[in-house]
Amino acid sequence: MATRSFDARFYQRFYMDPRTRVTTREEMARRGDMVAALVQQLELPVKRILDAGCGLGWLREPLLEAFPGATYVGLEVSEHLCQEHGWIRKSLADYRPRGQFDLIVCYDVMQYLSDRDAAKAMANLARLSRGALYFHAPTRGDWRDNADLSTSDGDIHLRTVDWYRARLKRHFEHAGFGIHVRRGVPICQWELERAY
Repeated sequence: MATRSFDARFYQRFYMDPRTRVTTREEMARRGDMVAALVQQLELPVKRILDAGCGLGWLREPLLEAFPGATYVGLEVSEHLCQEHGWIRKSLADYRPRGQFDLIVCYDVMQYLSDRDAAKAMANLARLSRGALYFHAPTRGDWRDNADLSTSDGDIHLRTVDWYRARLKRHFEHAGFGIHVRRGVPICQWELERAY
């Protein structure tokens, strides 16, 4: 379990306050629509979704709209949010449910885990996946070149892009835009559609 509390003040600052929030519900809805569209384009069936580090659950609605009849599991370490929204309180490093998931979203989670727990969580993503993974974490390069430091939480672990890619490549093929497909799952992509 993470050492931080991720209490109501954390979510108020980084998600609710228009002056200090790092994202909005609208931006997350667009992200959910993008993830769903890419997974649908790859013609991957989605019956079971895991949102690992789901936070306020802003991806839930767009994903369930895109995949009617799918079940959504919200996984979160924040006791506050689990009590408020009914998410499963567990770290991705230790989560061992029955069965696998067709779509896993792991968005901005790994930076809060130590190197040891992040490596365990990355390996766990492979165990939990039977289809697509949408994966995003800020890297050292992102922190330097892309992050808005005035609204971003700086109490994180930054790693190189190569650290993440090396672990993802063991079990996934990158399909582009942060979508990774479990090795062995048949997909058809034209050469210029694939990530380099």
